[in-house]
Amino acid sequence: MGEKSVIVDNEDNPIGAKERSEIQLVDIYRVSALWIVNSKNQILISKRSANKKNDPGRWGPAVSGTVAQGEDYMDNILKETQEEIGVDLKKYNFKKIDKIRVPNVKHNFFCQWYLLKEDLDISNLTIQKDEVDEVIWMDKDEFEKNLMLYPQKYTISMPAHFAILKKY
Repeated sequence: MGEKSVIVDNEDNPIGAKERSEIQLVDIYRVSALWIVNSKNQILISKRSANKKNDPGRWGPAVSGTVAQGEDYMDNILKETQEEIGVDLKKYNFKKIDKIRVPNVKHNFFCQWYLLKEDLDISNLTIQKDEVDEVIWMDKDEFEKNLMLYPQKYTISMPAHFAILKKY
């Protein structure tokens, strides 16, 4: 048995937990995610491992993860950032930004977004290969163009997620 994910109601109140393999479209779960932006107005994006069940081999935000039973959004983003790219967020001045209900036909979740403005050196990151294949810095304008031209290269919910980043 694996880690259980928090299941919530339409107002994001916890109502239970389920094994990830048991989550159905009617179930609403929680995800935390992190945008990292540098001083050149580039965003750090991660290519999901080809072994991932959801959106394998597609580009997404720097970090994201499903909130497990016993965690809240903050616990999860701290854990996922350490695990996926080897960054201890507690050492940085990051902030909680928007939370959205992702309008999607394949998944049904609330996503709590965090933002870190920092010039991280990619060569110093420790990438967890079963989660992330690679990370790159991409100019925000170039990212937006690519997202429109090649949506199949990005996670299915990326347009909703990028709309959050554009506000900051």
